Amino acid sequence: MRWGWLKRTLPRSLFGRAALIVVLPVLILQLVISILFVQRHFEGVTQQMTRSVILELRYLEAAVAAAPDLPAARAAAASIAAPLEMTVFLPAGAAPRGDPRALFDLPARTLAQTLRAGVPGLVAVDTDTDRRAVRLWLQTPRGLMQVAFDRRRVSARNPHQLIVIIIVLGALLMAIASVFLRNQLRPIARLSEAATEYGKGRRIPYRASGATEVRAAGAAFIDMRARIERQNQARTMMLSGVSHDLRTPLTRLRLGLSMLEDEAEAAPLIRDVDEMQGLTDSFLDFARGDAEDAVEIVDPIALVRMAVEDAQRGGQEIALVQAEGQGAMPLRPVAIRRALSNLIGNALRHGSRAEIGVVLNERALRIIVEDDGPGIPAEQREEAMRPFTRLDASRNQDRGGGVGLGLAIVIDVARGHGGSLRLDDSPRLGGLLAELIVAR
Repeated sequence: MRWGWLKRTLPRSLFGRAALIVVLPVLILQLVISILFVQRHFEGVTQQMTRSVILELRYLEAAVAAAPDLPAARAAAASIAAPLEMTVFLPAGAAPRGDPRALFDLPARTLAQTLRAGVPGLVAVDTDTDRRAVRLWLQTPRGLMQVAFDRRRVSARNPHQLIVIIIVLGALLMAIASVFLRNQLRPIARLSEAATEYGKGRRIPYRASGATEVRAAGAAFIDMRARIERQNQARTMMLSGVSHDLRTPLTRLRLGLSMLEDEAEAAPLIRDVDEMQGLTDSFLDFARGDAEDAVEIVDPIALVRMAVEDAQRGGQEIALVQAEGQGAMPLRPVAIRRALSNLIGNALRHGSRAEIGVVLNERALRIIVEDDGPGIPAEQREEAMRPFTRLDASRNQDRGGGVGLGLAIVIDVARGHGGSLRLDDSPRLGGLLAELIVAR
């Protein structure tokens, strides 16, 4: 957990992490070169240049010390300082405490250390008052002497050029690397987009490209998508044929039962035939799913409102109590209407009234159906969404026989859109809350 902050700060995208892999070594290399080479190199240059000045300062100090009096010391210092391009004040004012220098002036520290090691009488070194000059205070037998000379005599010129070249070349190489990196990651992004859209039930054109490994993964995805579509088509065709073959004998059987003279004896048999017919139709709806439904750009709120109005025209006690958001999104409208019909049918089969809410935002579509029925216990909700499951103990079966495929069809439609189905207790009506979530 102590490294959790690092994981949160790292880029989440593949391009960001790959770019970090490219950029971080370059930055570390530049930092190491700047510290271990540039700094040490210019420190060495500063020390060499300062040692040559130390010889001149020793000669000047010795000449002043050898003078018999102060005027002679001044004359000797002036005669020596002029050809050495130095300025001498004897006696000088009070020396500053320490060695004044700028905070980030690293060569100044090397300069002061080298001067103190080579000039025993050195009192202070000032490189901060005038950045273009170096001022020294030396203790001599004739008093405190101040010596000033050009800073360029003890510092390498244009020390920043190497750093600038390193930074410019590093930025150029990183820009070139980012272009090649983006081209290499583009096929992966296209594969991810195709897989994500297919998971939401949307088939977009995709062609495998890129490096060998990425191309192989793209070809495997195309083969997998084609195999899934062939299996869905074969399943639909087989079950459509089975349903068609069963409907004819069931229709003949129902017709024959309706012609019996004893209606009391024929009624339960007719109900069995109707239940078999309903079972066949529900099983076909579940097997077909949304394979035959094309994706369209539709207004989901209008779609829900139409489903509610159709149910109200059928005399059902249902109301649209919430409709938030606006806009359109790609959906399979027939599949969504089938899922809504099943949710509304389940709600009204097990309760006396139902309420529907729909919320559309930037991330998802949420359709909420609540009823005032007995609900489903929390430990049985996962089982209730399995095909051919009928929870007789928790749901009222006296108001119409289901075949256990209603919620299974809804969750199949939700998964076909990249969404899910959530069951909970209804806070408004006290029964079951079924929430269909579809990702945008």
